[in-house]
Amino acid sequence: MPRLKAFRICGRSSSVEHQLPKLDRAVRFRSPALAMKNNYFVQLFALNIIFCLGFLTGCVSVPYTEQPSPVITGASGVYHSVEKGQTLWRISKMYAIDLEELAQANHITNTASVEVGQKIFIPNRSKPQLQAVQYGDSDDFSWPLKGRVSNGFGQIVNNMVNKGINIQPYGSLEVTASRSGKVVFLGKDFAGMGKTLIIDHLDGMFTVYSRNAEVFVKAGDTVAKGSTIAKVGFAGRDRNVYLHFEVRKGQVSQNPLYYLP
Repeated sequence: MPRLKAFRICGRSSSVEHQLPKLDRAVRFRSPALAMKNNYFVQLFALNIIFCLGFLTGCVSVPYTEQPSPVITGASGVYHSVEKGQTLWRISKMYAIDLEELAQANHITNTASVEVGQKIFIPNRSKPQLQAVQYGDSDDFSWPLKGRVSNGFGQIVNNMVNKGINIQPYGSLEVTASRSGKVVFLGKDFAGMGKTLIIDHLDGMFTVYSRNAEVFVKAGDTVAKGSTIAKVGFAGRDRNVYLHFEVRKGQVSQNPLYYLP
């Protein structure tokens, strides 16, 4: 039976298999890691591993401030001035360049987002690739919830590396689809993250929405970008209300701020 690629939410390990309702296939996801043993040395080792993961993924949030364009030596390319509404994702599409390559070339950290007027160096390009801009607004991602980011990508949250962002609502609790696609998973209390749903955007990209009080769609449903899919709530012992949101490229965690305007 065909399987969807495995997912890992919030850096947790240990796998569990879920059968999707109304879909003739199984989906393999990652469940939370088992609680650390009480042994002192095991705890110390685990904490060192967590610290290393946090360091490698860039857990410190650095807000963007006006600064000179990055100086790239020994490389050909062109500078792009970020316009309103543009994301690193859209810019990478405009120039037909891999998003990670673009981020690395500009020394953009895992918790940074681009700002209007910021100069982005596009290596090995002289102008936008016309064939790469044949897409509409529906190809872009939108914020799934109006609120503030309380925990960023790569930060340590509850002794685990955050593989997405946590968004606390300003007012409305409505969660909307960040992009059009098909609901491929719905769990009532998946991995201790409360009601969780996953949308396949049918181009190798997935979005994950966890800690919902209510879900208004079911597995197999096709959803439009911006349509209401859930109502955010809380999960487990953490009674704070916030949405845990992830962007995945296949199995690989992406920084959502690269994709959100």
